[in-house]
Amino acid sequence: MRTSRSIVTIALAVVAGTQIAAVVGPTPQAVICNRYCDARDPGLSTSDRQPVSSTVWGRRVVLHLNDNDAMGWASIENGNPGDRVWLDRSLDGGRGWEGLLGNTAIPAGQRGWRTLMYNNDYWATNGVGALRACGKAGDRPEVACTAWARTTWNAWNRSTAAATGLMMLYNQGTGLFDTTGWWNSANALTAIIDSVKVTGMPSYRYAIANTYNRNLNAHQGSFRNDFIDDTGWWGMAWVGAFDVTGDSRYLNTARADADHMFRYWDGVCGGGVWWSTARTYKNAISNSLYIQLNAALHNRIAGDTVYLQRAQAGWAWFQGTQMINSSNLVNDGIDLSTCRNNGSAVWSYNQGVLMAGLTELSRATGDAGLLTRARQLGNASTTSGQLNSNGILRDPCEGGDCGADGPSFKGAFARGLGALNLALSDRPFAVYLRRQADTAFAQNRTPLDTYGLRWIGPVDKTDAARQHSALDLMNATN
Repeated sequence: MRTSRSIVTIALAVVAGTQIAAVVGPTPQAVICNRYCDARDPGLSTSDRQPVSSTVWGRRVVLHLNDNDAMGWASIENGNPGDRVWLDRSLDGGRGWEGLLGNTAIPAGQRGWRTLMYNNDYWATNGVGALRACGKAGDRPEVACTAWARTTWNAWNRSTAAATGLMMLYNQGTGLFDTTGWWNSANALTAIIDSVKVTGMPSYRYAIANTYNRNLNAHQGSFRNDFIDDTGWWGMAWVGAFDVTGDSRYLNTARADADHMFRYWDGVCGGGVWWSTARTYKNAISNSLYIQLNAALHNRIAGDTVYLQRAQAGWAWFQGTQMINSSNLVNDGIDLSTCRNNGSAVWSYNQGVLMAGLTELSRATGDAGLLTRARQLGNASTTSGQLNSNGILRDPCEGGDCGADGPSFKGAFARGLGALNLALSDRPFAVYLRRQADTAFAQNRTPLDTYGLRWIGPVDKTDAARQHSALDLMNATN
């Protein structure tokens, strides 16, 4: 669901961490009824958590959350009669909201007051919401609003909270994730699917069928497009969907994606799939996904030989290119004039997806040597100064602009390293993954359980690519 844009016209400035806004005027809002209907007495609340507050002209504005009933209310303290307080509610991660919920004033003879309780979410429409408290001093124009926060409904641990933070950005009308792109949305859906697997929380399973139905005929159909790696990302999402639902249509679509990728395997440089239908570049990510998707299909299709042969051929070709350099790190691609490693950037996702691919291929073949090779890649990438700073994963672009693609990279890394870690009996990367998760949770998280780019912090901004990467990390440590 997408709520209407703000019913309060806002001119925002940041003053000492407080949002100062000018209120122009209210409009009515529809009443939401979940367990209880909006405008419930806070005196009936069975819990009172106060995650965020703000100040304006000496007044303290507080958001109160009733986690048991998924409702919240606002209060104003240390004020005077006539001071006002209300709630804003957003169903799209704070980008748009309905405001002035419970708008009320401190009555005569009082120094503080509170609103009634309002629902955090809209269960009837799968609306995933957030609340903030706002207030103002008498007839002064300035308004202080707290940061957005939400109840622990569908957010009782790090993984479920990060999943709920991501679903605030899910657009039910498009079946994609607002604030990010096509291939990033494949990764975001994969992170949601993995969250279902590791936490057992079924709340967001509806996104699987909705995304599939709304996008099956997009681009070239069956989630194929001009970029071979994009097709691979979506293919892996549908493998995950099949694992969770058992619905064969998802596996059939993953097969169509793998077959589309195979059409761009040729004899240039002895094999490998192209990065795009333009056939100008052969790179690590397209070929790692090719290995992973084909091996995954073999592991789910009884009697298959075709996809296994493709996965094995992909790995044999990958090794021959020397894209895995002497430090056991994967560079980005090959130089078509030499058919060997082009020495370009070492990105985290190139390490993670190849580890995931080798893990699937080892399962397909029973070859423990593939896990040994993947472990070597894991050891290198988790200790490399190119990919870590003070023990925390970072991509080379994080000193500047990672663009639209870079924020998804670490998520794919965490997912791949997590899969490898689970396949190894001694769980050698558990401590590393936990350190990443602990750091991001402590230093790179908003009160809404949304995350920024740099896991070392602080939060730069939030979007679906950044959020799915954090969710992938939390899933890997769940």
